[in-house]
Amino acid sequence: MRIETYDTGGIYGAQGKASDSKVNKNKDQFSPAGPILALDLGQKLVGAAISDERLITTKRLPPLKRSNWKKLLQDVRHLIERFDAQTIVVGLPLRLDGTDGDAAKDVRRLTANLAKSIELPVYLQDERLTSVEATANLKAEGVKPDDIPALVDGEAAAMILRDFLQTDQQRIRVPSETNQE
Repeated sequence: MRIETYDTGGIYGAQGKASDSKVNKNKDQFSPAGPILALDLGQKLVGAAISDERLITTKRLPPLKRSNWKKLLQDVRHLIERFDAQTIVVGLPLRLDGTDGDAAKDVRRLTANLAKSIELPVYLQDERLTSVEATANLKAEGVKPDDIPALVDGEAAAMILRDFLQTDQQRIRVPSETNQE
């Protein structure tokens, strides 16, 4: 199929595409169902965010307290049910050079357990510097400095989710032993 482009006059900020079979094929290869639940696994708190079912908007949620695996899994399952989440994305805290450190290894271990424990697709998303950017975003929104610590984990999760939805980088699917597909 021939790809045709047309000039939208800058209304949409880019050239529109009348038909683009390459884009559609790529979307078929990666077609997460919404809503998508995003998690930012911290040592004490887990940031959470959810997309709408059409994968257009994201909303930060109150953070989950992280105590033990059983409680975390229960809290995540509760969010899945509450928002009818169809896909999970977890932030992967890579080092600045792109390699795994201790935090990334811990997240990979936890997401492997998560993928085995729930019947939804689980993905990892590079989250380098999201906490720093999340703090800056909240300041730009006019959030009072005293209120930022309570919101930063959710904002970081929302950023992870937006990056997951908007970037063309390769998606990292976490395999589950009980592949239900």
